Amino acid sequence: MSALDKIDHFVVLMLENRSFDNMLGKLYPKSDWFDGLSGDESNLDAAGRAWPVNNRPGLDDATMSTPDPDPGELFTDINMQIFGDSHPAAGAKPNMSGFVKNYMAQAAVNPGAYDPSAIMHYFTPDQVPVISALARQFAASDRWFAAAPCQTWPNRFFVHTATAHGYENNSPEHFPYTMPTIYNRIDAAGLADSWKIYFHDIPQSMTLERLVFSLDQFRYFAEFITDAHNGTLPAYSFIEPRYFSDVDLPCDQHPPHVVTLGEQLIAKVYNALRNGPAWTKTLLIITYDEHGGCYDHVAPPNAAAPGAPGAAFDFARYGVRVPAILISPYIRQGTVLRPPGATPFDHTSIIATLRKRFPELGGPLTQRDASAPDLSGALILDNPDNMGPLRIDALPYHATPANVAQASAAAPNGMQKALLALAANLPKGGRGLDLTTFLDKQIAQFAKARSGAPSGLEADVASSIAFIKTQLGALFRNL
Repeated sequence: MSALDKIDHFVVLMLENRSFDNMLGKLYPKSDWFDGLSGDESNLDAAGRAWPVNNRPGLDDATMSTPDPDPGELFTDINMQIFGDSHPAAGAKPNMSGFVKNYMAQAAVNPGAYDPSAIMHYFTPDQVPVISALARQFAASDRWFAAAPCQTWPNRFFVHTATAHGYENNSPEHFPYTMPTIYNRIDAAGLADSWKIYFHDIPQSMTLERLVFSLDQFRYFAEFITDAHNGTLPAYSFIEPRYFSDVDLPCDQHPPHVVTLGEQLIAKVYNALRNGPAWTKTLLIITYDEHGGCYDHVAPPNAAAPGAPGAAFDFARYGVRVPAILISPYIRQGTVLRPPGATPFDHTSIIATLRKRFPELGGPLTQRDASAPDLSGALILDNPDNMGPLRIDALPYHATPANVAQASAAAPNGMQKALLALAANLPKGGRGLDLTTFLDKQIAQFAKARSGAPSGLEADVASSIAFIKTQLGALFRNL
């Protein structure tokens, strides 16, 4: 019997671009019970040399930001990683053989010192103690896959809308993104306490045009801490990490950002919930949008196509396996969560779980969340007996002004460039319009031409984030 009906608050923290093996492959010894790393896994390079999985000991910046440079994460890159071929033939079987070859091929596009062992690297529990301790105290799933073998934006669209609407990569951008969202369902159902999206610098979820009249429900992360402390969290909270260097370094764990900063964010979220009055009514889900090119040994299976007429790729297969941990006092300590059938968990399992807990949200958004297993099987304790530690502490890491300056001077990565494009194309106004009229207006506007970011902003992160702040300020004033 599940305790799902005892959960009133669902909190999702979605981080960036790490595979299951990269973060949790050594959580427990490999067994039939836990599909982690044995240590014998390897990939061949173009010359036929085998590169095994490995760990770089220590906690220095170079180790904790591995892999550096950033791996490839385009649709074609991920095909190469999964199949050993950028354009696999119909019916090809995934063999997870192309990670090293694809990583080394990035040097032709982005010159840098690419080390083939870096893409096969994994962290030990001592290096990532927060996510490891929470996974052991509560539940980790070794059967959670990215929703699609694609970049960040398509996978984040799946967690909000159960589809990527046929888009395989972040760019080129296809504004406006008009897919119906789970948030719209929550609003239409009049669900008590509704929802909020908490963010640090810019929320990628603001790409979704159907949320344009809900800007008051986009709140800075500091308000999450306050809401958790006061017991005023909504029914559904979605948390986005810091993507850019500004006054601090990014905490999204996107390679080559320092993983420890993401650990600190996880600890902040857990500690706020654990010491808040609604802890025994809360389920916290921590996962990652996609694997970002980092090695994983488990081949992704086929998936239910969400339905995207006219798309070149039908999204009928999952992306690479990603970390996922579930945290609640109703979860038995040391759980390794697997679905009840052959269909694995993916990002739309969150939507399926919300719909199961709140039937007033209605039926599936797409065929993908219709087929997705929900997460109720994790909540098997009759009472909230697994309260967890009162507090969990991340390893110390304090960015120096020199660290921030160096990161701010770097060129934006692919995700940051896409967010810059989002900022340049934020809606200019909608006051007084109904949603249908607004969307028609936006579609007509973008059919003429989408806006481009002013020249030079892609030169460095500092220029990008300054422009984003200006655009966000104007948006919240105008709507």
